[in-house]
Amino acid sequence: MTELTFLGTGTSQGVPMIGCRCEVCASTDRRDHRLRSSVLVTTDSGVRIAIDTGPDFRYQMLRAGVTGIEAILYTHGHMDHVGGMDDVRGFNYVMQRAVDVWCEPRVEETLRRVFDYAFAEPKYPGVPEVVLHPIRSMNEAFDVHGVRVVPVRGMHYRLPVVGFRIGEIAYLTDMNAIEPEEIEKISGVEALVINALRRERHISHFTLDEALRVIREVGPRRAYLTHVSHQLGLYEEVSRELPEGVFLAYDGLTIRA
Repeated sequence: MTELTFLGTGTSQGVPMIGCRCEVCASTDRRDHRLRSSVLVTTDSGVRIAIDTGPDFRYQMLRAGVTGIEAILYTHGHMDHVGGMDDVRGFNYVMQRAVDVWCEPRVEETLRRVFDYAFAEPKYPGVPEVVLHPIRSMNEAFDVHGVRVVPVRGMHYRLPVVGFRIGEIAYLTDMNAIEPEEIEKISGVEALVINALRRERHISHFTLDEALRVIREVGPRRAYLTHVSHQLGLYEEVSRELPEGVFLAYDGLTIRA
């Protein structure tokens, strides 16, 4: 059985958003407080895989009590998904080894540009140590420390992004379009995690209605909404209107499938 912990479920600005005084940003319900989206997947063999390392990565790891990770998978190269990579230094120190990273070549280019000091030679002491592994094809599963990972292509406006299926859990974020052949890869999974930014149409993210449509097409037993903005509404109110088997995720929630 695979376990997934939601380290963060918010959009790029998080919730509450700086300067905002709307009812969601002012909510005292901790489930309305959302760090930038990231998850930790733990397999029954004990392999720990982080998907994305946003700017909140350090605090997310401390809050969840994570003492080590074997690998990181990157969905795409935007800063709310890669900005915390420097903080793998803590794991390098504790585990005394580098962390394996799987990403597409365009994301590797971003990492090498933003964190150039981590890849410079001669190596400066204390920089984050990662081993980069390219995801070159959407047509082939790849192995992460003995765990089979299926890449799933989606579009984030004009930017291709990658979702992942690990066992009976599929994780899709920052998408606003996905083709039928990609949906087939995750058809009938036990648990689907999918982004649902807000109710109003958005140029690069699924709306609530669009996410619900994809959920119907995939047909999971359970679905969880993530990458949520303050514009979607209060946790309690949104939860009451969701169809059976669909849940609004929140930071710290752990699911198993």
